[in-house]
Amino acid sequence: MTLFQLLIVAIIQGVTEFLPVSSSGHLILLPALTGTPDQGLAIDVAVHVGTLLAVILYFHRDVWIAATGLTRLVRGRIDTPGAFLALCLIVATIPAVLVGLVIKLTGLDEALRSVVVIGWTMLIFGVVLYWADRTGDSTRTAEGWTLKDAALMGLAQCLALIPGTSRSGITITAARRLGYGREDAAKLAMLMSIPVIIASGAVLSLDVIGDANWALMRDASIAAAFACVAALLALIFMMRLLRSISFTPYVIYRIALGLVLLIWAYT
Repeated sequence: MTLFQLLIVAIIQGVTEFLPVSSSGHLILLPALTGTPDQGLAIDVAVHVGTLLAVILYFHRDVWIAATGLTRLVRGRIDTPGAFLALCLIVATIPAVLVGLVIKLTGLDEALRSVVVIGWTMLIFGVVLYWADRTGDSTRTAEGWTLKDAALMGLAQCLALIPGTSRSGITITAARRLGYGREDAAKLAMLMSIPVIIASGAVLSLDVIGDANWALMRDASIAAAFACVAALLALIFMMRLLRSISFTPYVIYRIALGLVLLIWAYT
């Protein structure tokens, strides 16, 4: 891939990974709508690593608390906020990992990679996000996250395995309906992304290990760096924006893109 192509892929992944607009949907649309070659699994892994680094950097305090809590959790102790946070993240991740493995093993992942599917999911889950954001309470905080809510958000996260749904979008939707404020809903969704990105990156890595070479490693490193910067900027922008406005701008974008894609696909 040329440097320009790497930059475009990395920026798309970085910007859309944490915004509720679906990164996987945009990456699938890029070659479908522009006629450019698919970026390949190696670059997919690289940009996932870049976005993973970005969310860890942004939420480094919470990540450190969860990481130290995990060491107590593996010893059977749930006696600190960090240990409980680590447990909630594990509970929230299990459903998506199990459903993701089923989809991959059955080959449904390829069947879902279509413009029509992305158009409908963009549209439908954009409306659902708007409904949840407008009707959900804002009385709960991320510090009050419960195992029940983690399980419910984890089940909702399974829907993000359908391209165009948006992992962050559907988990934010679930959190808003459960009564979490906008910033807290986004924070929980971002923390939930860490184990999921690690799991998906590990699965994808198994498919590209045998193809590794110097040129591919160079391209992957460049893509990861670009994606990290783009994702970090997107995170900063969204979290600051949520202090003053709702998720409506993202909903408008989703609905508009969904309608355009459906019109394009059906005509």
